[in-house]
Amino acid sequence: MNQPMYSMSSEERTFGMLCHLLAFSGFIVPFGTIVGPLVMWLMKKDRSQFVNDQGRESLNFQISCVIYAIVAGVLTLVFIGVLLLIALGIFWIVFVIIGSIRANEGKLYRYPMTIRFIK
Repeated sequence: MNQPMYSMSSEERTFGMLCHLLAFSGFIVPFGTIVGPLVMWLMKKDRSQFVNDQGRESLNFQISCVIYAIVAGVLTLVFIGVLLLIALGIFWIVFVIIGSIRANEGKLYRYPMTIRFIK
């Protein structure tokens, strides 16, 4: 579903993009991968349907990735977890960047392999 939702302002596109990009705050702040998108989504979800949609999508993806990382972390006991953690890290970075670009274009973006916790 990468189609433009409707005509929107550049501010809406920017905040939609930030819902995705703020996941990188996890490199600075503990749990920032979830807290960053959560704060942006909670601040702007009532003002824009686009930001509401992209914020939920980003949060669902971040929560899913945390779960996948925990499972891979447990699997490090049998070494395959190390490979899974590396693959998950690359997967996470690539798809957060893609989601940010699509949101900045004003397109609805859906992450692959995402569990939809927040509807």
